[in-house]
Amino acid sequence: MNTVQIGLLWHSDRSGNLGVGALTVGNIALVRGVAAELGLTPRFVILGFNDVGVPYVDDPDVRFEPFDVRSAWRFVRSIGRLDCILDIGAGDSFTDIYPVKRFAWIVLSKVAAIVQRVPLVLSPQTIGPFLGDTTAKRLLGRIAFWTMRRAGAVVVRDDRSRDAVRAAVPGITPVYGVDVAFALPWTPAAAVPGARRIGLNVSGLLWRGGYTGRNEFNLGYDYRTLMTEVIEALVAEGRTVELICHVNGYTASPDSDGPVADELAARYPGLVRIPDFASPSAAKSHISGLDALVAARMHACIAAFSSGVPVVPISYSRKFEGLFGSLGYSRVVPWTGMGTDAAVAFVRDALAQPDALRREVAAGLTQVGTRLDAYRTVLRTLLRDVTSARGDARPPDATAVAAP
Repeated sequence: MNTVQIGLLWHSDRSGNLGVGALTVGNIALVRGVAAELGLTPRFVILGFNDVGVPYVDDPDVRFEPFDVRSAWRFVRSIGRLDCILDIGAGDSFTDIYPVKRFAWIVLSKVAAIVQRVPLVLSPQTIGPFLGDTTAKRLLGRIAFWTMRRAGAVVVRDDRSRDAVRAAVPGITPVYGVDVAFALPWTPAAAVPGARRIGLNVSGLLWRGGYTGRNEFNLGYDYRTLMTEVIEALVAEGRTVELICHVNGYTASPDSDGPVADELAARYPGLVRIPDFASPSAAKSHISGLDALVAARMHACIAAFSSGVPVVPISYSRKFEGLFGSLGYSRVVPWTGMGTDAAVAFVRDALAQPDALRREVAAGLTQVGTRLDAYRTVLRTLLRDVTSARGDARPPDATAVAAP
């Protein structure tokens, strides 16, 4: 009876997007720690999109059940067989800014847990905005609000999401957590004296203009020009520039960073194309040895920040400003309101002040432990409830941890 079957909804142990993998590995590490405190043995079922990569989680107590529209009913039944569900919404997908089909599955999977009386917790994630610009999105938005009212706890990773939940669902007190990738295990890289290594993560998605190629993220800067000018400036300064990929394995997809890194390495022979990483922890371990990182993948930025490396995030959505702003870190190129020339100057100015950035990163990290502890409290309550009342889907108290 000390074994708990825990569903990790919208996680992945094999996604080429190492950010989703970082959420999965980090969340598993946090749950293991809390379960050990309580004398429990967790068994994890990862429920996510049908990624086809090589798994980077091979523990015998973790298995993967892929979602496929053709087998959606089997997916629903799998949810109903679990003791509880931790739903992370792939980090930033509990919002209606993405395609409506994706939003629908993110929302309806929560309904599947609730109607089957499986305790549901929304793990730390970006929530909203819910703009409702079509009839379908407005309907799904109302269902999303219904699910949040019935979830055991709604945990956000930034203050903008906290405010969005409060505005959308009055009476809900979201728990103020932080991205679980801050708990991602890693091995510190050995320093290379005098190398002045700058990591550059060029997003394949942004380089190609988004999914449509028409700048649907409404960026205020021209991403290609920004990255090209930053590269040329760093090379002129004699820096060692390493091309870091954080989304891999999608050669034919606009989302992959690898083809763009290859293109840039061919155009600028002095750049170092770092081979694709086998896991999120491998990526973080490498990034920990850099002198600084400029990145448009948020979890590459978190890998740097959480290992004390100066980082300049290049934002394409409010999740960047929300997360890093909530940690008091302002060295973020905003997704709107800053033109290309100003963005280039912003990045160069930040990289010219590595000691100042390190101090600001260190100051931000002082908040991370407290906010991870807030999420651990939610996990502790959930697991205690599950084990004390098997078959009783009574959810934990969502107000157990007050938001600041």
